[in-house]
Amino acid sequence: MEHEQKNIKQNQASSEEPNFYEEIQEEEIIDEASDRGILRKRIMQLAMPSLIELLLGTLFGMVDMVMVGQVNKESLAAVGITNQPTMLALSVFQALNVGSTALIARYVGTDDTESASSIVKQTLILTFIIGTLVSILGYVFAGSVINFMGAEPDVYPLAVTYLQIIALGGIFISISMGIGAALRGAGDTVTPMRYNLISNLLNVGMNYVLIYGKLGFPAMGVAGAAIATTLSRLVGMIMALMAIYHPNSILTLSEKKGIYFDFNVIERILKIGIPSGIEQFVLRLGQVEFARTVAGLGTTVFAAHQIALNVFGLSFSPSQAFGMAATTLVGQSLGAGRPDLAEKYGLETRRIGMYVAIAIASTFFFFGKPIASIYNRDAQVIALAAGCFKIIALMQPMQSTQFILAGALRGAGDTRGPLFATVVGIWGIRVLFAKIFINMGFGLFGAWTAQALDQIFRSVFIYIRYNLGKWKHIKV
Repeated sequence: MEHEQKNIKQNQASSEEPNFYEEIQEEEIIDEASDRGILRKRIMQLAMPSLIELLLGTLFGMVDMVMVGQVNKESLAAVGITNQPTMLALSVFQALNVGSTALIARYVGTDDTESASSIVKQTLILTFIIGTLVSILGYVFAGSVINFMGAEPDVYPLAVTYLQIIALGGIFISISMGIGAALRGAGDTVTPMRYNLISNLLNVGMNYVLIYGKLGFPAMGVAGAAIATTLSRLVGMIMALMAIYHPNSILTLSEKKGIYFDFNVIERILKIGIPSGIEQFVLRLGQVEFARTVAGLGTTVFAAHQIALNVFGLSFSPSQAFGMAATTLVGQSLGAGRPDLAEKYGLETRRIGMYVAIAIASTFFFFGKPIASIYNRDAQVIALAAGCFKIIALMQPMQSTQFILAGALRGAGDTRGPLFATVVGIWGIRVLFAKIFINMGFGLFGAWTAQALDQIFRSVFIYIRYNLGKWKHIKV
């Protein structure tokens, strides 16, 4: 430990912007973290960069949708209908990312950064191979995917064009996501925040130029939005690779040891990650079916649904950020042989997340119409979306609980519990009851009520599983 701390201090002296993790001496935290104030400080130091990254990233995504929505509602629906298939494809990489994060957190907890770096290398090799395959398949089968999603005839050609261009950049975002997950496992949440924010800012700027035809470029509408997104993801990937190959990174890959498969490491990554990957795949597949169900209600209703989903993403950004912090802190605490500290971190993170969730709920409940009117000027679209916002507000406490405590469970290597909750919640509750409620004539309100029931079930299940404490004894 002493040797590692000396190396950290040397790196800090040689860098104008020291790595976030290097600023926090884990040994000191482990010795003193019985005090709630110290726990909260550590939680916020990890969560705030992720929270800023996710909130601003989601806001940039909202700006993206607003820009497209100003063209017409068909363009808005076209972009929206591609979101779920895109997220479904990215779920493949969740198996790698969750396994990588959990293992790296354990190794950093024992000060074994060399083994942590080997996890990163194997993750990147697998991500490159799988990402290339997913990008090719996404481009080739874009038309079939959009047809499966049930797009209206006026939306279909726009959606196919958008998905084909986005698919070409799938490898870019998958690599940057993998590096971000690794860095967060090591406690560095600032670096992923930095390169993702730059990428998103670039995306918004290029959107303005390419969607509306500025600075001598032709107005390309939906295609322009897709090109802007893909190019910004390329820039994000380059910055992520530069970060991980920087000699001062805690997980640096700057030493040239060649490219090789370490099947023992790969097996450990997949042992933890496969249940989480299946969970994400099941989740996204359920969301695809949920979107298909709502798409049958028509373009106007689906446009309102996409606005609600876009804002919904903003609402769970804080829960995601605190969930990431819980994953890292629980994993590092268990790696340091402190299951008692791991439990405290999980519960305290949930408590802080709940305060934020209540504040967000109040905003969405009382200011639904003004928020919806930012996206589109159609009065019916605004009214429908505002109704969904009230349901989103009521979901916030449950959503916060299940995101954060599920993150804590994943940090311990327990990915089967969240998998079970997602399978039952998505397919046994959300999709099933959405179809039932819509057939009963409740329309979009019925679909979002089904989503709220799903959140209630998952939050209760995850809360009970966390309190049982079996996750403290899992070997990874």
